[in-house]
Amino acid sequence: MTTEDRTRSATWWKVAALGTTFAMAFAACSGTGGTAAPTTGGATAPPTTAPTTGGESAAPGGDKPLFVAINKAADQQYFIDLQTAFIEKIEELGGTAEKFDAKDQAELGVNLVNDAISKGAKGIAITVPDQAIGPAIAKAAADAGIPLVATDDPIEDEAGNPIPFVGFDGTDMGNKVGEEAGRLLKESGWLTDGSVVGMLAVEKQDLSVCELRTEAQKAQLEAAGLPADRIYDVASGATVDTANTASGPVITAHPDVTKWIVTGCNDESVLGAINALAAAGVLPADIIGVGLGAYEACRPWAASQDSGFKAALFISGLDVGAAAAEVLYNNVVNGDEIPAMTVAKTTIVSPDNYTDVMDATSIANCGG
Repeated sequence: MTTEDRTRSATWWKVAALGTTFAMAFAACSGTGGTAAPTTGGATAPPTTAPTTGGESAAPGGDKPLFVAINKAADQQYFIDLQTAFIEKIEELGGTAEKFDAKDQAELGVNLVNDAISKGAKGIAITVPDQAIGPAIAKAAADAGIPLVATDDPIEDEAGNPIPFVGFDGTDMGNKVGEEAGRLLKESGWLTDGSVVGMLAVEKQDLSVCELRTEAQKAQLEAAGLPADRIYDVASGATVDTANTASGPVITAHPDVTKWIVTGCNDESVLGAINALAAAGVLPADIIGVGLGAYEACRPWAASQDSGFKAALFISGLDVGAAAAEVLYNNVVNGDEIPAMTVAKTTIVSPDNYTDVMDATSIANCGG
């Protein structure tokens, strides 16, 4: 998507959202694991979020304040964990919470923000299905006088100011995945034993955080000695099915490749490419897949199955959900400023150490 396309898309959604918002009466509207530590850098939430100050600790009628978590794909394990932790943390702090699923649909994402406002939400956390809707939903929240935080995917208001962010550093995550893939590549001996090595970099090219991750991954593999012309971009939708479908033609186009490196925007991207390689007859031993999330990578590990997943960067939706809940609640109830950025930690895991690193809930989700 070009800058011009993004501008047109953002403008369209802004108008659509404003029409819905003005039709309302502007009612004040809406696990745990380690909580991410805020990185303030002296910055605070932009004025467009119009944060509620201390003293407004109750919803209309004297009830507990309502907070809403909206995710773009609540059928994915990461987002299930995020919303679960968000609700648990809000309830632990003394509020009430609801979760909405935008089903990866931009229009639905806008509508759900307006739904949360009309329900009386005092704060909203959202992982947008499309970053282009950022200006529209930021204005809707600001006009309603409630704070908004972006989880995982950063967004901006109509003036270009970033909305407070809770999630991960995309470049740092990409570097960690790429460094681990590079380390495993060097240890494999593939670069010196006559093997023809290729890399599938499974991207979501219209999502900035995904591009930050995959660009860093590719740079690290080049640094490890993989020729740039052996790195193949795979444009997908960051789901298992789209990554599988998009990887197939790339694999077919390079029949000389005997060993494969696979990285991507998330675990689903890597899993889809691994499935495509399996369908092409590539054995797990000839694949070095490094996931980003670990919630899919750990499933074959837990089942003691051979897998192309050799490692993954563990990121916890529990951490992000709890952190988002805490910064919103503290703003609404205690009058604390929302940090401009709250970054959660990440850790590389493998079949040998994932049970020592991952939290109990995440391990249970691995099955086995």
